[in-house]
Amino acid sequence: MTFRLRRAAPADLALVLPRTRALNAHEGIDVASGALEAALRALLADPALGGVWLVEREAGAVGGYAIVTFGYDLEFAGRDAWLTELWIDEPARAAGAGSAALALLPDELAPLDVRALHLQV
Repeated sequence: MTFRLRRAAPADLALVLPRTRALNAHEGIDVASGALEAALRALLADPALGGVWLVEREAGAVGGYAIVTFGYDLEFAGRDAWLTELWIDEPARAAGAGSAALALLPDELAPLDVRALHLQV
């Protein structure tokens, strides 16, 4: 199965928000629903903060997402980024979606002048 990444836009809120809620429930992270939605709306609307990339299968069906937020560090002489969330829907798990997302993210971030990508665990 082939996967690709597509940067999410504000219109994709309905695709991402239930998945972020599922990730938080899975991880036991308590974020007020309204606060989570407001933060996601802000991230989708302001590319200077970072972005959400949808993990899509060949036919364009969404199978998960990755959230990256931006920082700045002199050690890297510029912008760095944090992969803060990676969620793969149950049907897409064990099919290579997560590995594909990790492999594809650097190519998505390079044109945004990201010089280092960190994994938040």
